[in-house]
Formats: sequence, structure tokens, C-alpha cells
Amino acid sequence: PLERDDFAIQTSDQLLAIWGGISKAIYGALVPLVGISLVVGGIVLMNIMLVSVTERTREVGVRKALGARRKAILWQFMVEAITLSMVGGILGILLGMLIAWGIAVASPLTFAIASWSVWLGLATTFTIGGVFGTYPAWKAAGFDPVEALRHEG
Repeated sequence: PLERDDFAIQTSDQLLAIWGGISKAIYGALVPLVGISLVVGGIVLMNIMLVSVTERTREVGVRKALGARRKAILWQFMVEAITLSMVGGILGILLGMLIAWGIAVASPLTFAIASWSVWLGLATTFTIGGVFGTYPAWKAAGFDPVEALRHEG
């Protein structure tokens, strides 16, 4: 009885508490990182769309000269921005599934993908495309047809 204890007892509750702390730390770091990534991705999308608008200034001028309304030009570039972001989102989801499948094949870990997470990802990419595609579309829709036709492109 006077000897030092050289053993310990761990219960599953203690291990779950440790895992809970680790999970909170990981999620606490991931949420801001994902938010920053979404904003950076949105800015990249907006820059791509601004380049597209600049390169197609004459096209917009011709369409406006032939009677296209501001709403039609706005809609054209909004659809393009949303399509571009949705293709990126779908490719990202497929890449994530492929990586998860590869890990499951190479290790004893299994994987399951919740359908709500796929729909949330698609909704997020749709929203990013709509939000960050608005300015380039608005800029294109505001072109003066005469000035747009004079543009050297």
C-alpha cells in the first residue's frame, strides 16, 4: 500500500471528452479558413468575369444596338458567372468523393457522404456565383452601345 501507483484507468468518457476538445479546435480553425477561401474564390470569379466583360465589350455593344435590353445583358453574364461557379463546385464535390473513396480503399477507414452536405455545397457555390457575378454583369449591362462599339478589342 505504500508503493507509488504505476497504473491508470481510462474510461470511454474520458476519451470522448478528449476527442470533443480536439473536434472543437479543428472546427474553430476550419470555419474562418473556409470563409476566407470562399471570399477569395468569389473575388477570383469576379475578376474572371470582369475580363470576360472587357473582352466582349463589342459583343455587348452589338446586342444593345440591335435592341437587347439591360436585363437581357445582365441575365447573360449572371448565368455565365453562376454556371462557372457551379461547374467548379461540382468538380470540387467529385474530387472530394474521389479522395474519400481512395482513402477508404487504401485503409481500413470507411466513408459516408451525407446528401445534405452535397446540397449545401451546391447552394453555396450557386450563391457565390450570384453574389460575385453581380458587379461584372451590372457593368456589362450599363455599357453605352455607341461607346461599346467604338471599343478596340
